[in-house]
Amino acid sequence: MNNSVPALKLLKPEWPAPPRVKAAVTTREGGISQGSYHSLNLGDHVGDDPKCVLANRVLLGKLLPNEPIWLKQVHGVKVSTPDARLDEADAVVTNKPNEVLAIMTADCLPVLFTSESGDVIGAAHAGWRGLCNGVLENTVKEMQALSGASSAKNMLAWFGPAIGPTAFEVGTDVLEAYQDAKISFPNQSFVAVPNKPGKYLANLYLLARSRLESIGLNQIYGGHYCTVNQEEQFFSYRRDGVTGRFASLIWISQSK
Repeated sequence: MNNSVPALKLLKPEWPAPPRVKAAVTTREGGISQGSYHSLNLGDHVGDDPKCVLANRVLLGKLLPNEPIWLKQVHGVKVSTPDARLDEADAVVTNKPNEVLAIMTADCLPVLFTSESGDVIGAAHAGWRGLCNGVLENTVKEMQALSGASSAKNMLAWFGPAIGPTAFEVGTDVLEAYQDAKISFPNQSFVAVPNKPGKYLANLYLLARSRLESIGLNQIYGGHYCTVNQEEQFFSYRRDGVTGRFASLIWISQSK
Protein backbone atom coordinates (compact mmCIF):
# COMPACT_ATOMS: atom_id res chain seq x y z
CA MET A 1 0.00 0.00 0.00
CA ASN A 2 2.87 2.39 0.77
CA ASN A 3 4.11 2.17 -2.79
CA SER A 4 0.80 3.59 -4.04
CA VAL A 5 0.85 6.63 -1.74
CA PRO A 6 1.89 9.76 -3.66
CA ALA A 7 4.44 12.12 -2.17
CA LEU A 8 3.14 14.76 0.20
CA LYS A 9 2.85 18.13 -1.52
CA LEU A 10 3.70 20.94 0.88
CA LEU A 11 3.56 24.70 0.48
CA LYS A 12 6.40 26.80 1.84
CA PRO A 13 5.52 30.27 3.13
CA GLU A 14 7.13 33.12 1.22
CA TRP A 15 8.31 35.47 3.96
CA PRO A 16 11.67 36.68 5.28
CA ALA A 17 11.67 34.48 8.37
CA PRO A 18 15.09 33.81 9.93
CA PRO A 19 16.79 30.64 8.62
CA ARG A 20 16.30 28.71 11.84
CA VAL A 21 12.51 29.08 11.59
CA LYS A 22 10.96 26.39 9.40
CA ALA A 23 7.36 26.40 8.18
CA ALA A 24 5.14 24.44 5.82
CA VAL A 25 1.49 23.94 4.91
CA THR A 26 0.14 20.57 3.91
CA THR A 27 -2.22 20.29 0.96
CA ARG A 28 -4.88 17.62 0.49
CA GLU A 29 -2.47 15.60 -1.67
CA GLY A 30 -0.29 12.70 -0.60
CA GLY A 31 -2.26 10.70 1.97
CA ILE A 32 -4.41 7.56 2.08
CA SER A 33 -7.85 8.85 3.12
CA GLN A 34 -10.72 8.12 0.76
CA GLY A 35 -13.93 9.75 -0.44
CA SER A 36 -14.68 13.21 0.94
CA TYR A 37 -11.41 13.12 2.89
CA HIS A 38 -9.17 12.40 -0.10
CA SER A 39 -6.34 12.19 0.58
CA LEU A 40 -4.10 13.82 3.22
CA ASN A 41 -6.71 14.49 5.88
CA LEU A 42 -5.05 15.24 9.23
CA GLY A 43 -8.22 15.93 11.22
CA ASP A 44 -9.24 13.22 13.68
CA HIS A 45 -12.58 14.89 14.50
CA VAL A 46 -14.29 15.05 11.11
CA GLY A 47 -15.58 11.50 10.61
CA ASP A 48 -12.66 10.00 8.69
CA ASP A 49 -11.38 6.49 9.44
CA PRO A 50 -9.06 6.95 12.47
CA LYS A 51 -6.55 4.51 10.99
CA CYS A 52 -6.27 6.65 7.86
CA VAL A 53 -5.81 9.81 9.89
CA LEU A 54 -3.08 8.17 11.96
CA ALA A 55 -1.34 6.90 8.83
CA ASN A 56 -1.49 10.38 7.30
CA ARG A 57 0.01 11.90 10.45
CA VAL A 58 2.78 9.30 10.38
CA LEU A 59 3.56 10.24 6.77
CA LEU A 60 3.75 13.90 7.74
CA GLY A 61 5.80 13.13 10.82
CA LYS A 62 8.59 11.72 8.69
CA LEU A 63 9.24 15.28 7.48
CA LEU A 64 9.21 16.90 10.92
CA PRO A 65 11.60 16.94 13.88
CA ASN A 66 8.83 15.98 16.33
CA GLU A 67 5.14 15.11 16.52
CA PRO A 68 3.17 18.35 16.13
CA ILE A 69 1.27 19.84 19.03
CA TRP A 70 -2.26 19.09 17.85
CA LEU A 71 -4.82 21.44 19.42
CA LYS A 72 -8.53 20.93 19.96
CA GLN A 73 -9.63 24.14 18.26
CA VAL A 74 -12.89 25.66 19.48
CA HIS A 75 -13.06 29.08 17.73
CA GLY A 76 -11.92 30.77 20.93
CA VAL A 77 -9.01 33.00 21.91
CA LYS A 78 -6.98 30.89 24.34
CA VAL A 79 -3.26 30.39 23.67
CA SER A 80 -1.30 27.27 24.62
CA THR A 81 2.15 28.14 25.98
CA PRO A 82 5.19 26.07 27.04
CA ASP A 83 4.25 26.65 30.69
CA ALA A 84 0.54 25.96 30.18
CA ARG A 85 -0.18 23.44 27.46
CA LEU A 86 -3.96 23.49 26.98
CA ASP A 87 -6.14 20.71 25.59
CA GLU A 88 -8.47 23.28 24.05
CA ALA A 89 -6.92 26.34 22.43
CA ASP A 90 -6.90 28.21 19.15
CA ALA A 91 -3.30 29.36 19.21
CA VAL A 92 0.03 28.04 20.39
CA VAL A 93 3.46 29.60 20.99
CA THR A 94 6.91 28.34 21.89
CA ASN A 95 10.54 29.32 22.32
CA LYS A 96 11.76 25.72 22.39
CA PRO A 97 13.66 24.29 19.41
CA ASN A 98 12.02 21.42 17.51
CA GLU A 99 8.59 21.92 19.07
CA VAL A 100 6.30 21.77 16.06
CA LEU A 101 3.26 24.04 16.26
CA ALA A 102 0.24 23.08 14.17
CA ILE A 103 -3.06 24.68 13.19
CA MET A 104 -5.67 22.67 11.28
CA THR A 105 -8.11 24.45 8.98
CA ALA A 106 -10.49 24.02 6.06
CA ASP A 107 -11.54 27.67 5.43
CA CYS A 108 -10.56 29.52 8.62
CA LEU A 109 -7.36 31.55 8.48
CA PRO A 110 -4.14 29.99 9.78
CA VAL A 111 -1.59 32.60 10.85
CA LEU A 112 2.07 31.79 11.52
CA PHE A 113 4.30 34.12 13.53
CA THR A 114 7.98 34.54 14.23
CA SER A 115 10.20 37.13 15.83
CA GLU A 116 12.87 38.64 13.61
CA SER A 117 15.54 36.77 15.58
CA GLY A 118 13.66 33.45 15.47
CA ASP A 119 13.74 33.02 19.26
CA VAL A 120 9.96 32.71 19.54
CA ILE A 121 7.22 31.51 17.18
CA GLY A 122 3.45 31.16 17.18
CA ALA A 123 0.50 29.81 15.23
CA ALA A 124 -3.15 30.83 15.41
CA HIS A 125 -6.51 29.58 14.14
CA ALA A 126 -8.48 32.64 13.08
CA GLY A 127 -12.05 32.19 11.96
CA TRP A 128 -14.29 35.24 12.01
CA ARG A 129 -15.16 34.74 15.69
CA GLY A 130 -11.58 34.34 16.80
CA LEU A 131 -10.48 37.34 14.78
CA CYS A 132 -13.26 39.46 16.21
CA ASN A 133 -12.51 38.44 19.78
CA GLY A 134 -8.74 38.88 19.69
CA VAL A 135 -7.03 35.53 19.08
CA LEU A 136 -4.25 37.15 17.04
CA GLU A 137 -3.59 39.83 19.64
CA ASN A 138 -3.49 37.18 22.38
CA THR A 139 -0.98 35.14 20.39
CA VAL A 140 1.34 38.09 19.92
CA LYS A 141 1.00 39.00 23.61
CA GLU A 142 2.13 35.50 24.65
CA MET A 143 5.03 35.66 22.19
CA GLN A 144 6.10 38.94 23.73
CA ALA A 145 5.93 37.40 27.19
CA LEU A 146 8.20 34.54 26.09
CA SER A 147 10.74 36.79 24.40
CA GLY A 148 10.60 39.81 26.68
CA ALA A 149 9.78 42.06 23.71
CA SER A 150 8.12 45.34 24.57
CA SER A 151 6.34 45.69 21.23
CA ALA A 152 5.20 43.71 18.21
CA LYS A 153 7.12 45.73 15.63
CA ASN A 154 9.91 43.14 15.40
CA MET A 155 7.55 40.28 14.69
CA LEU A 156 6.43 38.80 11.36
CA ALA A 157 3.15 37.18 10.40
CA TRP A 158 2.23 34.98 7.44
CA PHE A 159 -1.36 34.36 6.38
CA GLY A 160 -1.94 30.80 5.20
CA PRO A 161 -4.67 29.44 2.91
CA ALA A 162 -8.19 30.51 3.90
CA ILE A 163 -11.56 31.15 2.32
CA GLY A 164 -11.08 34.08 -0.04
CA PRO A 165 -12.89 37.42 -0.21
CA THR A 166 -15.03 36.37 -3.18
CA ALA A 167 -16.30 33.20 -1.46
CA PHE A 168 -16.98 34.04 2.20
CA GLU A 169 -20.62 35.12 2.31
CA VAL A 170 -21.83 36.11 5.78
CA GLY A 171 -24.91 37.64 7.34
CA THR A 172 -25.59 40.88 9.18
CA ASP A 173 -24.72 39.19 12.48
CA VAL A 174 -21.06 38.91 11.50
CA LEU A 175 -20.85 42.53 10.35
CA GLU A 176 -22.52 43.73 13.54
CA ALA A 177 -20.11 41.69 15.67
CA TYR A 178 -17.20 43.59 14.14
CA GLN A 179 -18.99 46.91 14.43
CA ASP A 180 -19.47 46.23 18.14
CA ALA A 181 -15.79 45.36 18.63
CA LYS A 182 -13.36 48.05 19.76
CA ILE A 183 -10.88 47.71 16.88
CA SER A 184 -11.81 49.46 13.64
CA PHE A 185 -11.60 47.71 10.28
CA PRO A 186 -11.49 48.86 6.64
CA ASN A 187 -14.87 49.39 5.01
CA GLN A 188 -13.91 47.03 2.19
CA SER A 189 -13.70 44.17 4.70
CA PHE A 190 -17.43 43.67 4.11
CA VAL A 191 -18.87 44.11 0.61
CA ALA A 192 -22.64 43.98 0.19
CA VAL A 193 -23.83 41.17 -2.09
CA PRO A 194 -26.05 42.54 -4.89
CA ASN A 195 -29.69 41.45 -4.71
CA LYS A 196 -29.10 39.74 -1.34
CA PRO A 197 -30.19 42.08 1.44
CA GLY A 198 -28.30 41.43 4.65
CA LYS A 199 -25.58 39.42 2.94
CA TYR A 200 -21.92 40.44 2.64
CA LEU A 201 -18.66 39.08 1.30
CA ALA A 202 -16.19 39.15 4.20
CA ASN A 203 -12.43 39.43 3.73
CA LEU A 204 -10.67 37.44 6.47
CA TYR A 205 -7.24 38.47 5.20
CA LEU A 206 -8.09 42.17 5.42
CA LEU A 207 -9.72 41.81 8.84
CA ALA A 208 -6.68 39.95 10.17
CA ARG A 209 -4.30 42.54 8.76
CA SER A 210 -6.19 45.36 10.44
CA ARG A 211 -6.10 43.57 13.82
CA LEU A 212 -2.34 43.04 13.62
CA GLU A 213 -1.57 46.53 12.38
CA SER A 214 -3.57 47.94 15.29
CA ILE A 215 -1.00 46.46 17.70
CA GLY A 216 2.03 47.55 15.69
CA LEU A 217 2.74 44.36 13.75
CA ASN A 218 3.22 45.56 10.18
CA GLN A 219 5.44 42.85 8.68
CA ILE A 220 2.63 40.78 7.17
CA TYR A 221 2.94 38.33 4.30
CA GLY A 222 0.80 35.77 2.45
CA GLY A 223 -2.95 36.00 2.06
CA HIS A 224 -3.19 35.04 -1.61
CA TYR A 225 -5.08 31.75 -1.49
CA CYS A 226 -8.73 30.67 -1.51
CA THR A 227 -9.58 27.28 -0.05
CA VAL A 228 -13.00 27.28 -1.72
CA ASN A 229 -11.80 27.96 -5.24
CA GLN A 230 -8.55 25.94 -5.10
CA GLU A 231 -10.28 22.57 -4.76
CA GLU A 232 -7.36 20.44 -5.93
CA GLN A 233 -5.10 21.78 -3.19
CA PHE A 234 -7.26 22.46 -0.15
CA PHE A 235 -10.09 21.08 1.93
CA SER A 236 -13.03 23.50 2.32
CA TYR A 237 -15.86 23.09 4.77
CA ARG A 238 -17.85 25.88 3.12
CA ARG A 239 -17.57 24.19 -0.27
CA ASP A 240 -18.03 20.53 0.68
CA GLY A 241 -19.53 20.26 4.17
CA VAL A 242 -18.00 16.85 4.89
CA THR A 243 -14.28 17.24 4.34
CA GLY A 244 -10.80 16.88 5.81
CA ARG A 245 -8.37 19.32 7.39
CA PHE A 246 -4.93 20.47 6.31
CA ALA A 247 -2.24 21.80 8.64
CA SER A 248 -0.06 24.89 8.86
CA LEU A 249 3.16 24.08 10.72
CA ILE A 250 6.06 26.05 12.18
CA TRP A 251 9.07 25.19 14.33
CA ILE A 252 12.47 26.48 15.41
CA SER A 253 15.20 24.19 14.13
CA GLN A 254 17.69 22.87 16.67
CA SER A 255 20.84 24.97 16.78
CA LYS A 256 24.02 23.09 15.99
